[in-house]
Amino acid sequence: MADYLLAIDQGTTSSRAILFDREGHRVASAQREFPQIFPSDGWVEHDPASIWSTVLTTCREAIERAGVGLDAVIGVGITNQRETTLVWDRETGEPLYNAIVWQDRRTADSCQALRDAGHLEEVQARTGLLIDPYFSATKLAWILDHVEGARERAERGELAFGTVDTFLIWRLTGGKVHATDATNASRTALFNIHTQRWDPELLELFGIPESLLPEVKDSSDDFGVVDAEWLGAELPIAGVAGDQQAALVGQACFSPGMGKSTYGTGCFMIVNTGDKAELSRNRLLTTVGYRIDGKTTYAMEGSIFVAGATVQWLRDGLQLFADAAETEALARKTRSGHSVYLVPAFTGLGAPHWDPKARGAIFGLTRDTGIAEIVAAGLQAVCYQTRDLQACMSDDMAAEPDTLRVDGGMVANNWVMQFLADMLGLAVDRPTVLETTALGAAYLAGLRLGWYRDLDEIAELWQCERRFTPQMPEAERERLYSGWLEAVERVKSDR
Repeated sequence: MADYLLAIDQGTTSSRAILFDREGHRVASAQREFPQIFPSDGWVEHDPASIWSTVLTTCREAIERAGVGLDAVIGVGITNQRETTLVWDRETGEPLYNAIVWQDRRTADSCQALRDAGHLEEVQARTGLLIDPYFSATKLAWILDHVEGARERAERGELAFGTVDTFLIWRLTGGKVHATDATNASRTALFNIHTQRWDPELLELFGIPESLLPEVKDSSDDFGVVDAEWLGAELPIAGVAGDQQAALVGQACFSPGMGKSTYGTGCFMIVNTGDKAELSRNRLLTTVGYRIDGKTTYAMEGSIFVAGATVQWLRDGLQLFADAAETEALARKTRSGHSVYLVPAFTGLGAPHWDPKARGAIFGLTRDTGIAEIVAAGLQAVCYQTRDLQACMSDDMAAEPDTLRVDGGMVANNWVMQFLADMLGLAVDRPTVLETTALGAAYLAGLRLGWYRDLDEIAELWQCERRFTPQMPEAERERLYSGWLEAVERVKSDR
């Protein structure tokens, strides 16, 4: 039996590859950032060539750093930034346009037109989603309508659509497999989460030819074989999930009511709802948590567009520090209860506001405000936004979790995690393995390839590295949160 699984974690700002052993420990990894493209206000794109080259490079580097032969690698799992949309030529594999990123807001007006026409309830009932530029459907329609000849070529069956997982599967298999998994499909606004099929009426509504679409598979399934020319040997691709659902698996949230929150470029809180696709009353999303052996497990999700990206902006945009690791020491310098608020609505507001035209702002500046206060406000914004999601989920669900499992780059910051526990008023558990997104992809592949018997065996591998418990008095918590709510109201586009 081979000893390792290779997980590809293709994110919004970087690509990573990690080799895991059977116990879920990281053996070796590699990471490469790639450029963000901003052609216009609210537009965000990626060069598909950069996505592909960084994935290939990091896979090779991780295997080399592990110092193991390819015969020791059992297979590959893929997790990816969701909703990001690509269209390419089926014959040549060449993309027609840059990847339109999930953060992109260019279709805000067309989404508003669909809502004004009364389609919101229908779309939510079928997909669990709202009509928003966040999702793939209107991005795909934009490419078909704005790239010369694209719609005609799509109608002739010459083009292929995919989210990033599909694009990578296509490239890795040498164009032999055009497939996605149910979690990624559920983020397109074209997939009926109840029938688990592409929905003909939604395709008609958004003007999408069915010939563009990939086959939808289970999250733990056969996605073809990596061509030997890429890594030096053929390796089966056996697990695929969108990044947030992969983290749900990596955090072993397999029972209804268990939840996790991932702090990467954005922040995403997901709670397992079992076999029930419960629709939110508070503009949260109902989504596929994972699909294994044909059985769908659903989840409720709140999406925050900007979390770690705030730190990146403070570092690169304002140049307030050189390394993200400096933020914890800076935040600790601030006086308790400072009243500076940073609302990072750089690409609009996500759940529960869904205001694509909102823009970021900093409030509460005084003469003694310095770098430390602004940095702290940026970190606190992530916690305040998580509290927004918690409030909605508490109203939507009968049982509220008493703990929250967290992961992602920001959770290494102890100051942020303590403030998060204080703001939520519940325990925050940080796992031993922080790369739970990549780990989830590895687990899904391992399940398919026989490494693990079932999800119970995977759940036994989860370990808590540190628990943060609330320390802040309730009156102080509510005072600070009230100030946040006021700041958010002031950046909304309809104020």
